[in-house]
Amino acid sequence: MHGKKIILILFSIILLVVPALQGKHQKRKLKDYHGAIGKKLMECYPDFIVGANYKYITWKDSSIFYLSESEPTASYQYILENPKICDEFQQKYPKGALKSSPEKDFDPGRIRFDSFFNKMYGASEAEVRKNLIEITWCPKLARQRIKVTRINGIDKKIAAISKELDKHPEFKPYVTGIGGTFNWRKISGTDRMSTHSYGTTIDLNTKYADYWQWNCNCTDETADLQYKNKIPEKIVEIFEKYGFIWGGKWYHYDTMHFEYRPELL
Repeated sequence: MHGKKIILILFSIILLVVPALQGKHQKRKLKDYHGAIGKKLMECYPDFIVGANYKYITWKDSSIFYLSESEPTASYQYILENPKICDEFQQKYPKGALKSSPEKDFDPGRIRFDSFFNKMYGASEAEVRKNLIEITWCPKLARQRIKVTRINGIDKKIAAISKELDKHPEFKPYVTGIGGTFNWRKISGTDRMSTHSYGTTIDLNTKYADYWQWNCNCTDETADLQYKNKIPEKIVEIFEKYGFIWGGKWYHYDTMHFEYRPELL
């Protein structure tokens, strides 16, 4: 009997200690994860973010944004509509050649914490417009004047992309008559801001683009979609080189769409 009591006591101790140790391990992993996100944001946006730890990032004006994410049980749609800053890193963006069609609701970069972009690029159309620069897009192939933000050197990066694309006459159909850059608006069918609002995004020629809403003739983000794309891989490669992600790597595909998100690359 004495031996059985000892075994029961030891078993009870194990039941108490193991979950506690697992909890500490999970907290340590979460701290490391948040710390890595803070460091990445500071590296990608040094003109704005001057400090980072596992709790928060510090902006140049001394304000802070806490590093947090949605509950594990939260649905994809809920996170999309009510994101926290770490939710943006929930899905890893696959840089390089697209090996297969994106899986259901795999949209790396489509989750956006609007407060972050509002603080950096402007919280109103008037604020964003103060930093817009007009440049000539693809002087040889397109000769189109476009407006993009100068913040984070995006105007210079777009000019560099333009210069590289100009070396490829085979890309002329895609880069002429582009769909647009700056446009203060919300995403169709949602209450979420489009990154076009910040002057950080460019859409290529819509004649050679595929967009999930056009193809399903709906705005229902729970719809089953059939992936389509006509944009050459080399164009995507050039944009990614300069810190732009491509909407063609989303389940909710937007193949004309490129937005500046270096923290995801």
